Amino acid sequence: MKTYTFPREIRLCCVTADSFPQGVAMAFQQLHSTVPDPVGRRLFGLSWPDGKGSMIYKAAVEERFAGEAEKLGAEPYTLQKGEYIGLEVQNFMEDIPSIGRAFKQLVDAPGVDPGTMGVEEYVGASVLCMVPIK
Repeated sequence: MKTYTFPREIRLCCVTADSFPQGVAMAFQQLHSTVPDPVGRRLFGLSWPDGKGSMIYKAAVEERFAGEAEKLGAEPYTLQKGEYIGLEVQNFMEDIPSIGRAFKQLVDAPGVDPGTMGVEEYVGASVLCMVPIK
């Protein structure tokens, strides 16, 4: 595990999946049709327990300007600055369940709240799986 720092808040345009994990791909498709020109933007997935035994999942892309999410009809969300612990999963498309295994390992780390938010940052064929730490 490595420690990663977001030095500033990151404003996002989001689309919430209607189910997890089945609705994740559709949420990303809807995000790409809602937000034009994704080139050069950071791409994220956000997830957390809903308190009822399921997960809430949001497909997200970094805003180009303040208020872009609202202008495009996407959901605005602010990813908090701070420190996160993370694991990189390479070639995740060849083993999508590896993302869940990475988050299980992160949530089981000492001092991590099991109800915390998971953050995925997609970079090429890799995904960086992270959880916030205090």
